Amino acid sequence: MSAARKTVLCLSGSLRQRSANTAALQAAQALAPSTLELVIYDGLGDLPPFNPDVETVAVPAVVLALREKVGQADALLIACPEYAHGVPGVFKNLLDWLVGSLELPDKPVALLNASGRGSHHAQDALAEILQTMSARVLGGASGNVALPGAGCTREDVLASPERCAELHGLLAALEHALFA
Repeated sequence: MSAARKTVLCLSGSLRQRSANTAALQAAQALAPSTLELVIYDGLGDLPPFNPDVETVAVPAVVLALREKVGQADALLIACPEYAHGVPGVFKNLLDWLVGSLELPDKPVALLNASGRGSHHAQDALAEILQTMSARVLGGASGNVALPGAGCTREDVLASPERCAELHGLLAALEHALFA
């Protein structure tokens, strides 16, 4: 395994203050091996609604910043909730801003499902969207971390040996995929 450190941009699909998805990413950040630097993107709520007409005139600065962060990352780790059996609109909006960019194609992406209810519709839809956008979804580095839902914190996740073991497994698989 190379000694170089890889940067993983973490994207939470939730705007909720106490989001289980964000908590899972924060816990993963704390548990990451020294070969992975996990950086959490916090600009989801700042993105304007996607409009292809705007894209042809002047891409907003917050969108350019997102694209730059995606482009600089060696991989993405996405934790996205499921709303009405789908990807939340605000997260789909983020993805729509990346469709016409050159930063996402062939980018390795791991999906973290933080639902304790076994939700899979959004995960399946997200994988389909990302594959359509030419991202490289890492099925072997994707997985579940069964959290109780809203109100869950980073500390709650880190206090659970079971959740830490799940995150360690996911991070080890991601590390292996990036350094193989």
